[in-house]
Amino acid sequence: MTPDEFRRRGHELIERIAAYREGLGARSVRSAATPGALRARVPASPPAAPEDFGAIWRDLDELIVPGLTHWQHPRFCGYFPANAELSSVLGDLASSGFGVIGLSWQSSPALTELEEVVTGWLRQMLGLSAGWSGVIQDTASTCTLVALLCARERAGGFPAEGPGSQGGTAPLVVYHSEQAHSSVIKAALLAGFGRDHLRAIPVDAAHALRPDALAAEIARDRAAGRIPCAVVATTGTTASTALDPIAEIASICAREGAWLHVDAALAGAAMILPECRWMWRGVEGADSVVVNAHKWLGAVFDCSVYFVRDPALLVRVMSTSPSYLRTAVDGEVRNLRDWGIPLGRRFRALKLWFLLREQGVEGLQRRLRRDLALAQELVAAVSAAHAAGWRLVAPVPLQTVCVRHEPAEVAGEALDAHTLAWVERVNASGAAYLTPAVLGGRWMVRVSLGALDTGPEDVRAVWAAMRAAAEGAVAAAG
Repeated sequence: MTPDEFRRRGHELIERIAAYREGLGARSVRSAATPGALRARVPASPPAAPEDFGAIWRDLDELIVPGLTHWQHPRFCGYFPANAELSSVLGDLASSGFGVIGLSWQSSPALTELEEVVTGWLRQMLGLSAGWSGVIQDTASTCTLVALLCARERAGGFPAEGPGSQGGTAPLVVYHSEQAHSSVIKAALLAGFGRDHLRAIPVDAAHALRPDALAAEIARDRAAGRIPCAVVATTGTTASTALDPIAEIASICAREGAWLHVDAALAGAAMILPECRWMWRGVEGADSVVVNAHKWLGAVFDCSVYFVRDPALLVRVMSTSPSYLRTAVDGEVRNLRDWGIPLGRRFRALKLWFLLREQGVEGLQRRLRRDLALAQELVAAVSAAHAAGWRLVAPVPLQTVCVRHEPAEVAGEALDAHTLAWVERVNASGAAYLTPAVLGGRWMVRVSLGALDTGPEDVRAVWAAMRAAAEGAVAAAG
């Protein structure tokens, strides 16, 4: 494709994306596609000859878009806000268009230095001290793996530099809340700790990790000759946005010499609001923190920012210096290949840079405050419907409201079946998209507000769809 053809087709694509965004509110939120529907309509073999772009656009409209669940829809309230602010989309397009790869500072100086700048901006926005250094990774899952690899090496005396896991050292143990994200367990297993050396710590009535239970579990491991290696605490758990008590956990980690990693993937964005920073009080005592800029904040996926207190340790664990990548300026610059797992990296900083410049801190703060207020409006509506069987099942510190509809004389597995039935009715209707989860041993439904264009009328529409679906499920069961 020539630059001239790219220019023409690029304008056509931008127009299509803009029209798609403008018309989102009229679409069904969840795709009605059935398994295998797209595969059945796409040729099994690649085209032998070039195809006209008109055919590509036609298939994009007729095959791809109908197969999308629309994450940017104002009534998408599932999983988490995965906002793709259009200014950030343009930054991502610029990154792809430039086509540069960050293997070292010299392979693309602006890529490296802009990443230093924007992670520094975000650090300041979050209220973190200058003692933190930031780097952009792909997802929080990778950040947790990096944190646990660093924790393992520090606690074990850097075994990777010698015998590795074959050195016969005392077992290293990782601790996490019962409500921690599944990626924490996955990262610990990939880092070689072994399932026998993972400890799921009980939570309190607000679904937050209990420091007393953590201290007791560490004491048992110490007595058995095991080494407390790392604790993963969460600010804003996946199921309910519960807030682990970071200050108390940090005190325990400092006493035990354990690495503290704080998973603030979703809730970290809220820390750009000074009134929310109580939620991670004590975070300065952590060793590492992850904040997903590609969630509530608004950067296009993927853009997780990993902050670390000891970058020299991170580089020691992650560094690689083959002869073909060495340059004369290596001692003066940051080589980001030594700050994470991949050797190369895309120019992710551009999409965050575009977002922060186009929105400004004040613009982002206004949107997040809007979402917090909308969540409280839904809280009030659910609370007012208590007589009709609606219950809040968790505190609502952020933008996620956890609810259950409890018809009279319906309990246990029958209540779980009712919950799953009515949430599926909502999703199948296309009026909204919600995701269920298990909390306290029973299914409930999460209403995760925060899409870019969500307004009061959307929250009212979601609540109406929830009530109608619950009534319909009761009628169908009775």
